[in-house]
Amino acid sequence: MDSLRLIDQWPVPHAAAVVVRGDGTVAGSYGPQDHAFALASVTKPLTAYAALIAYEEGVFELDDPAGPDGSTVRHLLAHTSGLAFDEHRVQAAPGTRRIYSNAGFEVLGDTIAKAAGMPFASYLHEAVLQPLGMTGTTLPGSPAASGISTAADLSRFAAEVLAPRLLHASSVALASEVAFPGLRGVLPGYGLQDPNDWGLGFEIRARKSPHWTGARSSPATFGHFGQAGTFLWFDPAASAACAVLTDRAFGPWAHPLWPALTDAVLADLSA
Repeated sequence: MDSLRLIDQWPVPHAAAVVVRGDGTVAGSYGPQDHAFALASVTKPLTAYAALIAYEEGVFELDDPAGPDGSTVRHLLAHTSGLAFDEHRVQAAPGTRRIYSNAGFEVLGDTIAKAAGMPFASYLHEAVLQPLGMTGTTLPGSPAASGISTAADLSRFAAEVLAPRLLHASSVALASEVAFPGLRGVLPGYGLQDPNDWGLGFEIRARKSPHWTGARSSPATFGHFGQAGTFLWFDPAASAACAVLTDRAFGPWAHPLWPALTDAVLADLSA
């Protein structure tokens, strides 16, 4: 896939990327597929997937109480619990603001661990990583941002989300549609968005501007990016996903390069 050669020009020490079609096959790859990179917040889709499996297994209901008073598992997944970004401090009533919250995902991990009767990292391994053969992925700390993984493993996760086997398709559809619509909030690195649409653990592109995906990306595109210089998107209109891992922290360098790569990938896929 010629589009991935654009990464040759990126100001990053190391990078790996993979594009996955809706049937689970790899459309193209770049760099060392088994090299381990820090995921940063690209950890959150993995945590969210584990939460949805817990929901389907009856470990808890999405509207069970979790987090601050009045908050639920659903609020935590959708960044509407009211918890602050990196502190266990309440900034708003649940469901009233979209406050992107690492603390909320830490509470989510604790909620799963308590309900399942095992450490969250163990539940993630048993529910997601082991069944998908993601042997190069670990969670040494926070369920919000401590994941370490490879492009090869993210291709396996992407194939699962595009054609789910561990979850019912309706659960993936629920996760990738807007939860608590109409809420404004800050998209880290891109400023205030009104609305700032999110699903359950996945950010939804919708009509946001500026954004880390491309001009060709459909409004239904969903995914996540991380401060480690990583991203993972799913575009239902293209029936494809793309994961990119680097070892340079996210910053202004990524603002023009990530959308350009996404547009080039989507152009390749439609050719």
